[in-house]
Amino acid sequence: MDIDVILGGGRKYMFPEGTPDPEYPDDASQNGVRKDKRNLVQEWQAKHQGARYVWNRTALIQASQDPSLTHLMGLFEPGDMKYEKERDLSRDPSLVEMTEVALRLLSRNPRGFFLFVEGGRIDHGHHEGIAYMALTESVMFDTAIDKAGQLTSEKDTLILVTADHSHVFSFGGYTLRGSSVFGLAPSKALDLKPYTSILYGNGPGYALNGSSRPSVTGSEISDRMYRQQAAVPLESETHGGEDVAVFARGPQAHLVHGVQEQSFVAHVMAFAACLEPYTDCNLRPPEGLSNAAHPRPVACPPSLLLLLAGALLLLLMPALH
Repeated sequence: MDIDVILGGGRKYMFPEGTPDPEYPDDASQNGVRKDKRNLVQEWQAKHQGARYVWNRTALIQASQDPSLTHLMGLFEPGDMKYEKERDLSRDPSLVEMTEVALRLLSRNPRGFFLFVEGGRIDHGHHEGIAYMALTESVMFDTAIDKAGQLTSEKDTLILVTADHSHVFSFGGYTLRGSSVFGLAPSKALDLKPYTSILYGNGPGYALNGSSRPSVTGSEISDRMYRQQAAVPLESETHGGEDVAVFARGPQAHLVHGVQEQSFVAHVMAFAACLEPYTDCNLRPPEGLSNAAHPRPVACPPSLLLLLAGALLLLLMPALH
């Protein structure tokens, strides 16, 4: 419960069973579901003097402009946040807006901060086999990363972007330059039927028309809810096993290179933040960087921001002494 900023969905999991939802009061399926009768929002507010709870975009923007605000909880849907392309623009904030509000609030702490941000609907789009939703969520995640870069300084903020897993998602077909990624490959398959450039190794997009693969039409694939064909029938598409990339910018970013075990990322964050077991905070600029680029040692950085989508953004804002 020692969290300063909480923004996202999951509203019904915070309230006692049967509590009407403020956005959908006439829909019993959106009511609170806690059987232990605890109101976690009230408990969190009671623990932090002046903490504020909001459930829509307007209240979020208003709260973010309060200079005295130190703790903020915003829960904008009873369950998952909606896909960006289905979002109520007046009621639900975007991932970019939530990232900006969180950064501006947490940046008031002179000792720095740790922030974790997840664009988890990228993962959901892939599990549903709907590439359009997954990729448009990826665009929003990319925009959130850009916003984080605009609001922080490379001199005192470490940003890491990586992924916790891949998906059995592929792009091929020798498509021509300028072709839509959601379009058809320029040639046909061995069954003399067209196929999309994007395909899944497994998932709900598997389909047979009798003993053969159904044909695909341009009008069909233009539907944003179109499920790309999959090789193996599954209710939900699975994760993949490929290595994933890690990108970094800022202090100690030089530690991110080559091929590493996944646990290495956590050690980079701990080292950059001077957290256990790396509590010796007398960090110096990487070799080759002058003191002009780093006028002060990167010392005792206690702050971190993590954004997870199908990728993670880890951002560390050190407190320099």
